[in-house]
Amino acid sequence: MAEFPDERQLVLRARSQLDQWTRNARMEAYTELFEGDDSILSSEEMQLLDALDSELEREGGDGVWGTDQYGIHTAGTSSSDTSLGVVCVYHPQITKDSVLRGAEDLDDETEERLNAALWRYSERVATLIEAELDEFARQTQE
Repeated sequence: MAEFPDERQLVLRARSQLDQWTRNARMEAYTELFEGDDSILSSEEMQLLDALDSELEREGGDGVWGTDQYGIHTAGTSSSDTSLGVVCVYHPQITKDSVLRGAEDLDDETEERLNAALWRYSERVATLIEAELDEFARQTQE
């Protein structure tokens, strides 16, 4: 039987944890960025995002908060002790021709603020997942 590289086995095992890490990271990032007095969006902008989310879910989609996607890569990162990292492979974005369309009255400035917030959210989720991956790799190597 052929021996596979340790890194390959680590990636395969980590991928089995990715969905749970993503769920946890999404909740944490949402709380950090969108709840409380330090929210990066106004309450009106959050209501607009929630309305878009509901509309997309009613149409059978994942909504705003479920369209971001993450992957494990083996290129490594400067902040990691391992050669593994996490990248957001799909950032949700609101445009007239994207999956997150529907708000006819959305002005360009508001659209840009929402998109910037969604980008920041996705990047924070990726950072939180990578922290879990780093811990997983560290424990696996012990």
